[in-house]
Amino acid sequence: MSAATVSRGARAFVVASLAWFVCWQAAAVFGAGRRVSVVLGLYGFVLHMVFGKAYALVPSYFDRPLAFPRAPFVQLPLAAGGTAAMALDAAGIVDARAVGTVAWALGCVVFVGALLWSVRDNPLGRETGTADAKAQYRPVDRLANGFVPVVFAYLLAGAGLPVAALLGVPTPIPAIGPPVTHLLAVGTTALLVFALGFRLLPRFLTVAPRRWLAAVVLPAGAVGPALLAVDFGGGAVFQLGGTLVTVALVGFAVAYADVFYRSERRRLGLYTVLLAVTFGLGVGALGFTMAMTGIDPAMADAHARLGLLGFLGLTVVGVSYQFYPPAVATTPHLDDRTATGVVGLLAVGLLLEAGGLLGGSDVFVELGRWLALLGAVLHALVVLAVLRTRG
Repeated sequence: MSAATVSRGARAFVVASLAWFVCWQAAAVFGAGRRVSVVLGLYGFVLHMVFGKAYALVPSYFDRPLAFPRAPFVQLPLAAGGTAAMALDAAGIVDARAVGTVAWALGCVVFVGALLWSVRDNPLGRETGTADAKAQYRPVDRLANGFVPVVFAYLLAGAGLPVAALLGVPTPIPAIGPPVTHLLAVGTTALLVFALGFRLLPRFLTVAPRRWLAAVVLPAGAVGPALLAVDFGGGAVFQLGGTLVTVALVGFAVAYADVFYRSERRRLGLYTVLLAVTFGLGVGALGFTMAMTGIDPAMADAHARLGLLGFLGLTVVGVSYQFYPPAVATTPHLDDRTATGVVGLLAVGLLLEAGGLLGGSDVFVELGRWLALLGAVLHALVVLAVLRTRG
């Protein structure tokens, strides 16, 4: 019963994530600013999926059950309601910043509290739940587990700093804006992709990852976001942070390409993740360039879209197709072929939009966003069809 409850909670977060995905791309098409896009894309689409799958994966990776199976149902209204309120505030529709910020932060406390209590007697993940038949995975599994608490720290910092700003409490780093966004996007989400990715993705591909690559990626991905936040747009510390994040992105791309090359498995979801880590190289290149030469508005917009939709977004899409294979859907015209079209629409749309932003072509930007919106709608329909088939 507990496992079924957790599964239903995770599925509820997946459905919410799909809704935010469509809202995000629609907002981009109709000219919503970067603040609205970050809320809908990061807080909505990406993090709702992260929350849902983390409830299912993190306890099992620490060889523990989720201590509070109903925690997802407690967090979901706080997370979804907080996201909606922050998006409406960012769009200038209502003054809901305080409500959204507090609700979101409370949801994060529920999430972190439930998972930390679940693994309280195995906080660094020395016990990995890895079967003896897969003992070759254990060194990387233990290393990756050790960085999950760092993810939780970044999430609490990213959620707590805006609350501190509301209360007028002094903070060591800016409590709103890009520093907080990078704590959540890079420190929380990207680092969790790295940590869980070194466990989950090699199992999808049935090939053990190389330990030395994990030993490079995970520390760089853990330290870099903090340096970016404490000196955002500044000098040497900011540059070091940008360098470390770039190293993590490049290293993770190499690590995934390596296991992909050594694997005989070839599925749409796995190809999609390969595409995502390739976009991650572009994210790293633009981020490193801005760290060294200064922040350019057009480059920053392209960097944000490549990061949220390219690296994180396509990773979410690819992993979704592994957990929810389009081929099992029984709804007519929603199948592997449709899902392949989704990936193509998202990738081409993103390339057109990023190229348009960097080259100053509004036509390319608009066309790219329309293609991404179509891809988001079809992706939502495909995953919902799979969920409906499975009941």
